[in-house]
Amino acid sequence: MITSKSRYFAYVGTYTHGDSEGIYVFTFDALTGLLEPVGVSKKLENPSYLALDKDNKYLYTVMETDKFNGEKGGAVGSFSIDKMTGNLEFLNCRPTKGRAPCHISIDKENKYLFAANYSEGTVALFPINSDGSISPVSDVIYHEGCGPNKERQEKPHAHYVSLTPEEEYLCAVDLGIDKVMVYRFDKEKGKLTPLKNLSPKIKPGSGPRHMVFHPNGNFAYVINELSSDIVVFKYNSPGSSLHCSPPASLYGNNNKHNSYSGNYNQKSSHDSDYGIGYDSSHDYPNCIFEEIQYISTLPDEYKNINYCSAIHMDRNGKYLYASNRGHDSIAIFKADEISGKLQPIAHTPTGGNFPRDFAIDPTGNFLFAANQNSDTIVPFKILPESGKLEQIGHIINVPAPVCIKFAEFM
Repeated sequence: MITSKSRYFAYVGTYTHGDSEGIYVFTFDALTGLLEPVGVSKKLENPSYLALDKDNKYLYTVMETDKFNGEKGGAVGSFSIDKMTGNLEFLNCRPTKGRAPCHISIDKENKYLFAANYSEGTVALFPINSDGSISPVSDVIYHEGCGPNKERQEKPHAHYVSLTPEEEYLCAVDLGIDKVMVYRFDKEKGKLTPLKNLSPKIKPGSGPRHMVFHPNGNFAYVINELSSDIVVFKYNSPGSSLHCSPPASLYGNNNKHNSYSGNYNQKSSHDSDYGIGYDSSHDYPNCIFEEIQYISTLPDEYKNINYCSAIHMDRNGKYLYASNRGHDSIAIFKADEISGKLQPIAHTPTGGNFPRDFAIDPTGNFLFAANQNSDTIVPFKILPESGKLEQIGHIINVPAPVCIKFAEFM
C-alpha cells in the first residue's frame, strides 16, 4: 500500500571485477518508479545476490568469490540498514565452506541464513544472531552427481536455496545434476536432513536454476537455464493429501515443451534418488512435488542461444515473469490459480543485454530489469489488467547489476 509515510529503498548487488564498487543504494519513488542514487557500500568483493530479513532491518549478501581470507571458498556478509537514509553499516562476514556462493535466503523468523555454493555444489546453513550478525556455519550438505551437459553439468552446481512456504523443508535447486534437492529443516538444532526420495527430478540437461512458489502455497515453478523452459509442480505441503499422478512430461502429446520420449516404466540407476521418478510404485506414495507442466520461455521463432536466469511472481499470484539472457527479454505468463498451469502472454525486451535478474517493487506496480552486460537497470510499469510491461523511460546506470531488493519503511 502506497502512503505518504512509506519510504522505499532499493539495493543492487553487483560483480566488482569491473567498474562496480559494491552494493548500490537508491531511494525509490513508488508513484513514478524513479530510482535516485544514495550511495554505495564498498566493503565486500562481488556482493552479487542479496536478501533482506522480514523486518527490513538487515541486508545479507553473498561474496561470490573463490577465496576468502586466504582460504578456498566464498563468504556471506551482513549489514544493518538505516531506515531513514537507507545506508548500510557493515556487521560481519562468515565463510560459506564452498566457492562462488551465488544465492542466499532467510527464514521468516530471521534466525537462519541459507547459502548455495555454485562451484562446490554445496548448501550451507548459518544461525543469525539477535543483532543481525551471522554466526559460524552450523551445517553443510554436499550434493553428488552430474548431468549430460559436459560443459555445464560436469558436477553439482547449487544455484538457489530457499524454504518451502510452511518452512518445514529446504529446497536447493542444482543446475549441475538436474534436481531440486529437498531437506528437512530442524530449526531447533540448525541442521538439514536430506530427503532424497522427496526430491523432484527435472528433465536431463535442463539445468534448473531458480524457483518460486505461488502465493497460495500450492504450486512451485522452476526455471531451467539450459533448456529455456519452466517446469510447474503441484506442491503437496505437510498435512495435505498426496494424490500424485505421473509427471506431465511422461504423457505422449504433440506439445514440444511438454513431452518425454523415454519409457515410463524403465527405471534408471539414479531414479531411486528422486520422489518424482519414473517408477510410480516406488516413488509416488512419497512425493511432495507433482510435475504438471513444462512450458518454454521463448517465442517459437527464436532459434539462437539463450540462458534463462530469474523467475518471480506478482504478489497476487496472477502473473509469472521469467528472464531470458540471449533473447534479452522478460517472458510473461498468466498463472491459473486452480491448476497452477501457465499460459504465455508476451515477451518484452529488457532494454539491455543479459538480464541476470529482475525485481517487482513492494507496491507491485513496477518491474526492474538488471541488465548485467549493458550495466543498466531498466524500469517497467506493470499493466494490472494484462500483466504486460511498459517501459517508463529513465534508465539507471549501474556496473554489472546482478540482483535487486526493495525495502519499505513506514
